[in-house]
Amino acid sequence: MRRKTSCAPGTATTRPPQVRSPPSGAGAETGTLRAVAIVGRPVARHLDDGTTLEVTQTASDGARNANSLLYGASWRAAKALGYQRLITFAQAGVSGASLRGAGRGLIAGRPPRAGWHTPSRPRAGHGNNHIARFLWQAP
Repeated sequence: MRRKTSCAPGTATTRPPQVRSPPSGAGAETGTLRAVAIVGRPVARHLDDGTTLEVTQTASDGARNANSLLYGASWRAAKALGYQRLITFAQAGVSGASLRGAGRGLIAGRPPRAGWHTPSRPRAGHGNNHIARFLWQAP
């Protein structure tokens, strides 16, 4: 696993890493990027306490157990950097098998929300409104 300190938004998941060095992820012996985890400060302000990181996205080429490997490697890296907590959210309908395989525990359920749009602050939907979510945490 390699640590990448900065990367242009979206380059890890939308463009092949031809110009930039590959982001953190699981690679084959040939150096081919097989999976990537995007980890950062929690999106929710009340979870951003300085000791918590959040896995916001994972992607793989379909390699067996890739997501479990990513979650486990993310937790080991977070601990090595001095963080005490690693969380992620999963939408309802996701089995959570890779999270359980990485030793994560389900700690809370979040009800569906109507969205962030209000008349005084218009917001476009991103396709994830009205979907329940579950909060998982590394042991």
